[in-house]
Amino acid sequence: MSEHQRSLGIVTPPGYPKELSQTINKQLPEMLKYYVKDDCEWQVETLIDPLTGVTEDPEEVFEAGLKKRDEENWDYIVCLTDLPFFHDRKPIMAEASTNDGVAIITLPGLGSTPMLKRVRQSILQLVNEMYYGSDEEDREKAQERLQSQEDGEHENLKKKGSRRLVEKRGIDRFSPIKRVTPDEDDDTYMDVRFIVQSRISGALRVLTGMVRANRPWAIFPAFMKVIIFAFATGSYALVFPTLWRLSNNYSSWRMLLLTVLSISLMVGWIILAHNLWEKPREDRAPYLRKLYNMTTLLTLGVTVVIYYSILFVMFSAAVLVFIPMGLLESEVSGAVGYDNYFYIAWTATSISIIIGALGSALENEEVVLSSTYGYRQQQRYKTANEEEQDETKKAQQDETKKQREKNDKQEVSPEKKRPSNDDQEKAAQ
Repeated sequence: MSEHQRSLGIVTPPGYPKELSQTINKQLPEMLKYYVKDDCEWQVETLIDPLTGVTEDPEEVFEAGLKKRDEENWDYIVCLTDLPFFHDRKPIMAEASTNDGVAIITLPGLGSTPMLKRVRQSILQLVNEMYYGSDEEDREKAQERLQSQEDGEHENLKKKGSRRLVEKRGIDRFSPIKRVTPDEDDDTYMDVRFIVQSRISGALRVLTGMVRANRPWAIFPAFMKVIIFAFATGSYALVFPTLWRLSNNYSSWRMLLLTVLSISLMVGWIILAHNLWEKPREDRAPYLRKLYNMTTLLTLGVTVVIYYSILFVMFSAAVLVFIPMGLLESEVSGAVGYDNYFYIAWTATSISIIIGALGSALENEEVVLSSTYGYRQQQRYKTANEEEQDETKKAQQDETKKQREKNDKQEVSPEKKRPSNDDQEKAAQ
């Protein structure tokens, strides 16, 4: 690339990281001019590579990124992954090699806050680090240039400065981000790294970030069949006064216990029915397996709570239609009001999940499976292997074709022409 043109490649695995990169792709060139270098044109390209979402070793992602940068002839490359990375059991948010022009961003490290803005700012910071350098003198130079920029559309980047990965928000007070530049004696492939110093708050940040990356609301369409089945079961139960009496006699704590029980049973059934629980593996650290399982629990928990809330709204409307106030007064003791309708809908929602929904099947199993980290990694690993095998097979075919062409062109050397009798006589004379 010429001095007046710079290229940046963003490599992601399939899924949510891919959607993020495609969204910010058109926004970055103008922002790179403001935050990094304004006297050149920035070209930003996005590429899908399953390997960035397979390995749990950031060094392997770095090696793959370095190879891809050379293949595509980019100046810089940022590998965006939805897997959590750790250094000394401390969560990594991002890291960069200024010499090699390779950077990595891990989405779970950014937490559950609005992801788009944080990813955009992280990319800008890492490119700035790779362009100017990561030592204090380089950072000061970058800061001076940034402060000389005119205030305008990107003023928030100017306030962020040249040392922070992202703009400081409320969550960063409880889980502060630390910028680390390894010593020369350290055997590391990175020149700068952004980590969460506290292991406890860092683990909470990563856990919520992984749930956010799973997008529980995206799983909800798979529950449509379950909702219909549960609502049909509960609606049938509404016409019998037994449910009315139960809701009238249940205390609030018992109703709350019933809610927790129904949601827990639903989450447990989904995990067991679709084999979502990560089992111990030699190639995976125990703390990562526990992290993945906890993420699965919370992701499904959020989804089922959404499902529970929609069912509750549907039953609230149903009880008003099915149960006349006068009939309700004749069946239950004490004063009757609209709060009785509330408790009847609450009871019907919990019971319909326990009785009706647990035995039904989800409409789209693939959507649920894709919400778990282990399954996504397996699918990406499978895709990466298939692509590697296809490349190897193609290379072998090309080599065979070249060899065949070489053999076809190669001519058999003609036998030397034997001298005639006249020639032999002349030679003898």
